[in-house]
Amino acid sequence: MTQNASPPTSAQPSPVAPALTSAPAPAPVGARPLPAGRLVGVDLARGLAVFGMYAAHVGPDPSSGGVTGQVMELFHGRASALFAFLAGFSIILMTGRRVPKTGREGRQAVAKVLIRAVLLLALGTWLTSTGTPVEVILAYYGLFFVLVLPFHRLRATSLAALAAATALVLPQLLYVVQRSIDDGWAETFTRYDPLARISDTDGFVELLFSGSYPALAWIPFVLAGMAVARLDLAATAVRIRLAVTGGALAVLGYGGSWLALHFVPGVSAALAAGAEDRSGSVMSAWWSDTAGYPTGESTAWLWVASPHSETTLSIVGNTGVAIAVLAGCLAAVDALPRFRRLAGPVIAVGTMSLTAYVFHVAGIQVLGIEELPGSPLYVLFGFVVTVTVFASVWSRFFRRGPLERLLGDATKIVRYVR
Repeated sequence: MTQNASPPTSAQPSPVAPALTSAPAPAPVGARPLPAGRLVGVDLARGLAVFGMYAAHVGPDPSSGGVTGQVMELFHGRASALFAFLAGFSIILMTGRRVPKTGREGRQAVAKVLIRAVLLLALGTWLTSTGTPVEVILAYYGLFFVLVLPFHRLRATSLAALAAATALVLPQLLYVVQRSIDDGWAETFTRYDPLARISDTDGFVELLFSGSYPALAWIPFVLAGMAVARLDLAATAVRIRLAVTGGALAVLGYGGSWLALHFVPGVSAALAAGAEDRSGSVMSAWWSDTAGYPTGESTAWLWVASPHSETTLSIVGNTGVAIAVLAGCLAAVDALPRFRRLAGPVIAVGTMSLTAYVFHVAGIQVLGIEELPGSPLYVLFGFVVTVTVFASVWSRFFRRGPLERLLGDATKIVRYVR
């Protein structure tokens, strides 16, 4: 569970979130200086994505209602979408941001992406096999890397068009596939899937179709991130266009779902009849999952935009939020030096997002937390404060997080690629 403006600097990138290029940015207070040219706003966005996933997992249950419940609901689905969106930056930064790398350098970059993908797939699968209640995104993340790698040479406009096309087509295909899984083909496929056999999971069927982050519905986020990573993010005009585009997509996705639920004949009635959980109103399914998920075959569920509904409208809305958050973070850290200093600890977390993510999975296991979400608010604060303090202290002495460093060391073998 990433970042541009001119050719990459020689500073080595972080294994999961490579360094970015733009105007030099000061390091967080007390930390080692960040590599010259790093787009600190992207690290801030990544830190916010990590905290959002913390909120979705160890925060109070949104169904509890009230202001706290509604705030928690804002993070569900949207934080993980931002995480996947920022994954697109990693692909572009590793393979060449403004101009794709070619020759031996290009082959080494591709090999580096594939090695990281395999390691993330292995780590995520292992964490899932431990029985953690967290729906771990890392194995999906690794698969996303492999699936989008063939497109890393495309221009921003081509990547954006591909992201739009996949957002329009793949959710409908996923809907059909998911309803055919009980026909027996998935069981047969899983029986011969080596990943399923060694991990006691549903293997690639889960990663592609039936899991919490199915590739068919999440690839558009990664492609959108790749498209944005090709842009000159140091340019004010580009940032303004991104903010406007993000806002427009959010309105289109969530607003389109709201209109469908209220005005498309038969949709609200079909949703109410097929809801898994009748405790919440299906009329909130344009942004909330408190009404549950479908239990029947009604295509009315394709009109919702609730978290993890994997519909076109939810993908459009969540992509808009991700773009808007990124644009806001980029603008804030560059225009407001005092804010950048205050946000230093969150930026530090963003530079070691893999470590921070694995930390919270391990913490949930150690504390024996079984119901996700549903923990008291102080548990969420405890996780956030602990990882923030750790990241701030660690960054005083090291440029990369512990897991990021290990992942980076593992890719050094690419120097043998000719």
